[in-house]
Amino acid sequence: MGRRVIAAALVLVGVLTIGTSGYMFIEHWSFLNALYMTVITITTVGFGEVARMDTAGRVFTIGLIVVGVAGIGYSVGTIIEFTVEGYLSGILGGRRMQKQINGLRDHHVVVGLGRVGSIVARTLSDQNAPFVIVDESEEALLAAKDAGWLFVQGDATDEEILISAGVREAKSIVTALDTDADNLFVSLSARALNPRLFIVARSTSVASEAKILRSGADRVLTPNVIGGRRMASMVLDPVVSDYLDVVMHGDQLEYRLESLLVQEGSSIAGKTIAQSRIRTQTGAYILAVRCADETLETDPGSDTVLSPGDHLIVLGMRAQLDTLSQLL
Repeated sequence: MGRRVIAAALVLVGVLTIGTSGYMFIEHWSFLNALYMTVITITTVGFGEVARMDTAGRVFTIGLIVVGVAGIGYSVGTIIEFTVEGYLSGILGGRRMQKQINGLRDHHVVVGLGRVGSIVARTLSDQNAPFVIVDESEEALLAAKDAGWLFVQGDATDEEILISAGVREAKSIVTALDTDADNLFVSLSARALNPRLFIVARSTSVASEAKILRSGADRVLTPNVIGGRRMASMVLDPVVSDYLDVVMHGDQLEYRLESLLVQEGSSIAGKTIAQSRIRTQTGAYILAVRCADETLETDPGSDTVLSPGDHLIVLGMRAQLDTLSQLL
């Protein structure tokens, strides 16, 4: 459709150019008179000739009427069609997208599609995790549309925009706006709308981390600090750093590092690691246990009791982790 609009505009400009040039050459009129005569001719307003024309001029006018009326009809019709079609498709597309968002449950909300937010969104997309983008810029809207992601255009500091993104039914929200003040405000609003929400916020300085945490965020990350630590670990032990990167994010290795929840009624709930025989039954390794009271056992022994609500940090292949997930 865009090419048709460009073609229509070129046809209109071409008709005006030919008509103006023709009158200037045949009748020796000024540019303004020639343009005026061309416009009133192709629009058929019937104001009459700007000056008396000879036979050649009248023959040219007849040809200009035939070609010009057809050309302007095509151009105007195409432009109106494009405008109306774009307006209607925008309304209908927006309604369809909002309906999809309203149907989501336990999804993720990504606020800000900048350098950090775009990476978060791409990672969620690669993992086939449902998510919604919230951003007010046109560039972000076009990027999300091109990627096929659900999005809400607007200011995330407005609670109504967060509600439109389904924050009340969401599982988590990542706020990666440019300023700490905005991220703090989004965390505060999101926590008020959904007390069960897991909130991860971006911070531009270490000094702001405590304030954002007090606003309701569960985790606060400062990208330059994280990046600096990663670079230091690569220098100190590049082999381990590369291995962890592959385990966490790569596709080349079969092993994965994940956290799994021990649920009420599980066959291993209330048993020790030795009694549950997880290693024998599934082949997965338990590296750590985060207890329901938020304490973390980084080196759980065989006598460690696995209780409902505990999160197991496990290492294993996809099939092994799936088997363990069923046991839990």
